Amino acid sequence: MSIKTIEGALTVQNARFCLVVARFNSFVVESLLAGAIDALKRHGADEADITIVRVPGAFEMPLALERIAAKGDYDAIVALGAVIRGGTPHFDYVAGECVKGLAQSMQKHGLPIAFGVLTVDTIEQAIERSGAKAGNKGAEAALSAVEMVNLLRQLP
Repeated sequence: MSIKTIEGALTVQNARFCLVVARFNSFVVESLLAGAIDALKRHGADEADITIVRVPGAFEMPLALERIAAKGDYDAIVALGAVIRGGTPHFDYVAGECVKGLAQSMQKHGLPIAFGVLTVDTIEQAIERSGAKAGNKGAEAALSAVEMVNLLRQLP
């Protein structure tokens, strides 16, 4: 008897993606967006099947994502943003509510929502993760979305 493995491929066809992009910390987020778009296109997504929705910041992201997910127009959503720790507890509230809201929408709608929201302690860490020496987390989130779309297409 052989073990059956089901996993999503990293190339995609006929899939629609929505990129929800926070404007706050745009000096980092725009690099995440460029990485995500590049990754989607390199892995088979058609540019016409990619939509960008801009929101003020990570805190507002869950509301927009919930509305987008409820409409059912996309095969996956990629959330892109950056929350950088400061000297107050503001970071914990914003990052926590963003994560919680995205996870709730993903579970509620059975729709892949890839998490490309940086939650970092310093600006330097954000820059490193948006295309410098630590890679581009926007591109990684987009690839996660591609893989999940393909995986879900195989599951009963």
